[in-house]
Amino acid sequence: MKLRKTLSIGLALLLIGQVNGQSIEDEAVTWLQEFIQVDTINPPGNEFRAVEFYSKIFEAEGIEFETAESAPGRGNIWARLEGGDEPGLMLLQHTDVVPADPAYWTTETLSGEMRDGYILGRGARDMKGTGISHLAAFLTLHRSGRPLNRDVVFVASADEEAGGLFGVGWLIDNRPEIFEGVGLLMNEGGSGSQDSDEIVFGVEVTQKVPVWLRLTAIDEPGHGSSPRPTSSLTRIVDALAILRESPFPARIIPPVATYFAGIAESLDNEWASAYANIEQAITDPEFLPAFQEYRPGHHALTRDTCSITRLSGSNKINVVPPEAWAELDCRMLPDRPAEEFIADLTSLVEGTGVEVSVIMAFTPAISSTNSRLFSAIENVTRELYPNSRVMPSVSTGFTDSHFTRDLGIVSYGFDPIITKPGEPTGVHGNDERIPVAAFRRGVTDMISIIRNVVNN
Repeated sequence: MKLRKTLSIGLALLLIGQVNGQSIEDEAVTWLQEFIQVDTINPPGNEFRAVEFYSKIFEAEGIEFETAESAPGRGNIWARLEGGDEPGLMLLQHTDVVPADPAYWTTETLSGEMRDGYILGRGARDMKGTGISHLAAFLTLHRSGRPLNRDVVFVASADEEAGGLFGVGWLIDNRPEIFEGVGLLMNEGGSGSQDSDEIVFGVEVTQKVPVWLRLTAIDEPGHGSSPRPTSSLTRIVDALAILRESPFPARIIPPVATYFAGIAESLDNEWASAYANIEQAITDPEFLPAFQEYRPGHHALTRDTCSITRLSGSNKINVVPPEAWAELDCRMLPDRPAEEFIADLTSLVEGTGVEVSVIMAFTPAISSTNSRLFSAIENVTRELYPNSRVMPSVSTGFTDSHFTRDLGIVSYGFDPIITKPGEPTGVHGNDERIPVAAFRRGVTDMISIIRNVVNN
């Protein structure tokens, strides 16, 4: 761990004067382009490079900060603006990004290029753009010098894209003081969308729980020319066939019902009534297959799911292997312990000779909307966008918020950037991008929301 002290007051003021020649939105655009160029692709991560990026900015601003490596190269950085006695607000981001195949991109994957009104590069949306919005809000509070009613904590962590065990998970175990006194948190997971004249802001309050499992089978090896009645691979195939043919029962948890009812208000097609009364809709045996075809992501919120993502057997075509395995990316609704889900799945494949082991399983948690932060999101967006509304949402993916919800911190996934219909994002895909104009407005709106929370 390293503690950086502030620069001399004179130098700090000189540097602040230089940056104040630009608007905070101008600075944010420049920072984002530079940050995208910082290679933090995970694996391997190398998030120490993001720590170096933020360190230079904090040093120039005269802000004290600390850093720690959870493993060689796996850097984390945090800083705190001290305020009053209200529960602290944390601005949490992850600095790692997923890999990108340059063969399918029209620009360098880490270019930060500005083209046709977009900033392109891996991480532009997930989540370096949001991270820079957090930075802009944090620095705006620092530069203003206005008293705060609570501490504001900036955290940029490693490894979220691989589970967060070298990032937030490690920080909670090894640097618990970072989270002391924090009661509210802003992270990734929700945003605004515009359809015609209506703008809907979704605030993620809970998420499906990742339960990553490995199925392993061991049987007699042999030559491929002489098949036996069973093998390690046939056992795996049998188990996977059972899982594929036995979808978990549909059920609707309250946050999903609220989320779908909010979506129904914006629909004017044949799906509107189903969204408005999703508990009744799922009782129709023909509804769920059609719903999955229509909106796979929303269908996934009606039940626990498993995707078969990895398989391995022999390393030679004419050899029946002694061992085979498959890996499942399962996501369960956050209304019961993961152990119950694992027991249900294990019972399904009983008799196939397959062993089920847990790679990773998180705990479920749901954040209340009864908070100063949620009210600030509602108040600010209502004032800035009179034809808008805010609704709590549920994510099929996971973020580091599951760690902080386990600590009792009210955690929301939200970035006020507004996406228009058909606007490409490329999140985890090709040519990831963010509209410059929407990003600039999102920075301004983020600052307004944070100020609404921390300034009396």
